[in-house]
Amino acid sequence: MKFTNGYWRIREEIEPVYAVEYYDSQIRDKELVVYAATKHMTDRGDTLNQPMLTVAFSSPMENVIKVSAVHFKGAAYQGPHFEVAGQEGGFVSIKEDGEKLVYTSGHTSAVIWKAPDGWRVEFRDGERLLTESSFRNLAYMQNRKTKKNYMAEQLLLDVGEYVYGLGERYTPFVKNGQIVEIWNEDGGTASEQTYKNVPFYVTNKGYGVFVAHPGDVHFEIGSEKVERVQFSVQTERLDYYILNGSTPKGTVQLYTELTGKPALPPSWSFGLWLTTSFTTSYDEKTVTGFIQGMADRQIPLHTFHFDCFWMKGYEWCSFEWDPDTFPDPEGMLKRYKARGLHICVWINSYIGQKSALFDEGMEKGYFVKNLDGSVWQCDRWQAGMALVDFTNPDACRWYQEKLERLMDMGVDCFKTDFGERIPVTGVKYYDGSDTVKMHNYYTYLYNKTVFELLERKLGRDKALVFARSTAAGGQKFPVHWGGDCTATYPSMAEELRGGLSLSVCGYGFWSHDIGGFEQTASADVYKRWCAFGLLSSHSRLHGSTSYRVPWLFDEEACHVLRKFVRLKCSLMPYLYGQAVKAHKEGIPMMRPMFLEFPEDLTCETLDRQYMLGDSLLVAPVFKESGEVSYYLPEGVWTDYLTGEIQEGGRWYTRVCDYFHLPLLVREGTILPVGIDEERPDYDYLSQTTLKLYQIKEGSRVRTTVPDMEGREAVCVEAVREQGEIQVSVSGGSGWKAEVIGEKVSVRFI
Repeated sequence: MKFTNGYWRIREEIEPVYAVEYYDSQIRDKELVVYAATKHMTDRGDTLNQPMLTVAFSSPMENVIKVSAVHFKGAAYQGPHFEVAGQEGGFVSIKEDGEKLVYTSGHTSAVIWKAPDGWRVEFRDGERLLTESSFRNLAYMQNRKTKKNYMAEQLLLDVGEYVYGLGERYTPFVKNGQIVEIWNEDGGTASEQTYKNVPFYVTNKGYGVFVAHPGDVHFEIGSEKVERVQFSVQTERLDYYILNGSTPKGTVQLYTELTGKPALPPSWSFGLWLTTSFTTSYDEKTVTGFIQGMADRQIPLHTFHFDCFWMKGYEWCSFEWDPDTFPDPEGMLKRYKARGLHICVWINSYIGQKSALFDEGMEKGYFVKNLDGSVWQCDRWQAGMALVDFTNPDACRWYQEKLERLMDMGVDCFKTDFGERIPVTGVKYYDGSDTVKMHNYYTYLYNKTVFELLERKLGRDKALVFARSTAAGGQKFPVHWGGDCTATYPSMAEELRGGLSLSVCGYGFWSHDIGGFEQTASADVYKRWCAFGLLSSHSRLHGSTSYRVPWLFDEEACHVLRKFVRLKCSLMPYLYGQAVKAHKEGIPMMRPMFLEFPEDLTCETLDRQYMLGDSLLVAPVFKESGEVSYYLPEGVWTDYLTGEIQEGGRWYTRVCDYFHLPLLVREGTILPVGIDEERPDYDYLSQTTLKLYQIKEGSRVRTTVPDMEGREAVCVEAVREQGEIQVSVSGGSGWKAEVIGEKVSVRFI
């Protein structure tokens, strides 16, 4: 939301109320409350007939400072509110002298200066300035025309400071200069709209800002005042958190401590998924033909997904198999299970009027209502559809019961599609939630409801959804995929930008539609996308109006897909170890280069390559020519597919055939490689080969390898001394070791 007309002038319809100077303060336990005058105080008469802003500083956990700025404290402040964690301990101190107040959490401080006519709050990491709010930054804005009131804050952008995150955004990766509205929409992947809006950003200075408002938050990132990040909300109270992990990765980790860490997806989910596609014609014969076609071509397949039309048209969601298409669903699923497949089915949170569930949900009051108590309905997507009201515990249980029947048939997980088309005017929720805040937050409750059923039925670390929309904290319910992209190279690249932006917001697991959703890819694009897709955390072939089985593109596509599926399966001891790390530490599997190499200035703007875990660098090919340019940070890197050794600190350009792309291993890596190229879920602790890359003389490197349940881990350590590498392993059996790129003897100890 822009309030100014250039730097000097305020827009004519706006009446600003700025924090001008410190007036008074109170200490309440571990909270510091500061009263900000909105005009310069010359005498005590200036306290009359003017607003005041109340600014409270608190800390839910070490190195996180919450700022609550309030105009009218008595105004309604309805939920929903983001779920945030707290931490016990004596990590807060408050000091005061004649010039300033210092509120400190860990090594992070908010310094409130007392100078007359000089409002200024500095946020510091020790003595290092992170950002600050000062002259005409914190404000209450009144719009005379619309009668709408806003709280706004502007935080300093340093020279050379870049902003990242704010959800899965397909616009340029560095957000400087952009206007970002935190508002979930079904907008595809080729606009500024997105399904996954998260009001959290990280900068290359190593701190982050989380605006704790589930509603319509507007960000002006150097786009109104080029020296500032502005965020504003239509409210009387603005809550935001300064998170200081000292590095970008540390701050992402801290953010997941605050809002929740991703659950650990089951190991089988990392294999290849194939779908029916969306509007294509299919029945059991068609599906079985796809599955058999993959087997005939020796392409490992692990999960089959039934998209929307497993139910009858107009009846989404009835959660009933279309009897004309699938007359024996229980028997069919048993047959597919006997092939070793897992099963996913499409659902959404909308109940069409033709669905057998509509009358039941209406009679029991399980839908979002109009203000007069009738059911809210629309014809967009499904005729006469209603919304399940997930603020009603009984409605959640009812919805779960319908899904539980499918699980009893053999369904393993659900694709939780949609959740963005949520009305905000003329409706009410069971618990009285603010409807504007519920627009984005609705999908959090939707995915939580489904995920909790899966956890209850299957057990911990065996549940996952395949979700399109989300809100802050939704990383707790993986996996999320990138939405409706087109079958082109530009769309493939925008998907990667979106996924990397989402990872900065604590999302450990992410996927996308291999081959593109809309249109039909050329064989060239399809084959390149297969390589990219199988080197993502989760890998799914999916389309809209055409199938995505490889033989429909060309015969070579079958060979390409087979190679990269087998490659991913063989890398599962490493990949699942990184998944466990994402679950325990909140560090995403797929991560942008600046997150892993914050000291390397070149990495700050890279968005066409990424780190897959700690040790693998991936650079997808986005050109028909096969040409790809990529940057390697300092160190020695080894191409996993060719064995070529490359020095870091420079750019490379090469031309790749369809069976290759830059897949570089970082120096000092112990890369565990499994013996099974057919499945993602096998014994990672038996007969695994430890590939050793550039272990330097006198160095000691470590890694851990989990079992396929993600619970029991084996510690592996390698030490190089006097030209020999000594390897120790804390468990497992049949380990092998191989030095890559040089001749060095290896000995297990």
